[in-house]
Amino acid sequence: MIKTILISPIITEQSMVFVKQGKFSFLVAKGIDKKTIKKAVQDTFSVDVTDVDTIMQKGKSQKVGVRRMKKNTPAYKKAIVTLKEGQKIDIFDLGV
Repeated sequence: MIKTILISPIITEQSMVFVKQGKFSFLVAKGIDKKTIKKAVQDTFSVDVTDVDTIMQKGKSQKVGVRRMKKNTPAYKKAIVTLKEGQKIDIFDLGV
């Protein structure tokens, strides 16, 4: 059940700026609430979560290919998890 809550970590330039502040970004399942996300992160990574912020990102339409056919990217939910001071999640450590 926990693996279906946290789909993947989001590792971008902006999320690496948040890592320095103790905030970690995850792609999560759409129907999940903040309490469930907090419990899943605590159980999976053995850390203390102090705050969870969620963002629903709308899908976008793009024109692709030679014929410029319209393609829609799916909507997704992102969670930004703040950890207790001094804690970190190892999958975000890229040797920086």
